[in-house]
Amino acid sequence: MAQSYEEMDAVAMLKADHRKVEDIFEAFEKATSPAKKQALAQQACLELKVHTTIEEDIFYPACRGKIEEELLDEAYIEHDSAKMLINEIEAMSPDEDFYDAKVKVLSEAIEHHVEEEEKRAEGMFAQARAAGLDMDALADAMRTRKATAMEEFQAGKPAKTRTMEGDDVESAKATRTEEPAIAPN
Repeated sequence: MAQSYEEMDAVAMLKADHRKVEDIFEAFEKATSPAKKQALAQQACLELKVHTTIEEDIFYPACRGKIEEELLDEAYIEHDSAKMLINEIEAMSPDEDFYDAKVKVLSEAIEHHVEEEEKRAEGMFAQARAAGLDMDALADAMRTRKATAMEEFQAGKPAKTRTMEGDDVESAKATRTEEPAIAPN
């Protein structure tokens, strides 16, 4: 029997999110009506904004200093590249030039990112497990943050980068303390 989201540990939660977004992108590829495409693209963007938030506010800071630094740094850059596309897609309509192409490139970027996180031995998730992180405590914090992030993004908050010029790059270098490191608004 499959675990419910409330029973999953941190890595299982993140993987479940990955599968959900993969399914949305697959449905987008099969959609033919502009309205359906837009609804699916908006759903993917929302899910990705929430997912990147829980990773960046909870999971990645917990990993800092315990897994390969380069892997974490690349993950933040990959997120920020995706966020830039997300914000563009959310501001567009399916009849605009490059809409489908932007959704496709976002899908491919996320596919690559997921592969990096989920690699069996050297991936971020494997390294985090090997480091002995408390995956249940992280999951609890992530579930709490996910609920608030969902509210924020459903209200229209755009995705915010952390590593681009002018960003508070220190938020991407932080380690997790007892309280989740929440990025400034």
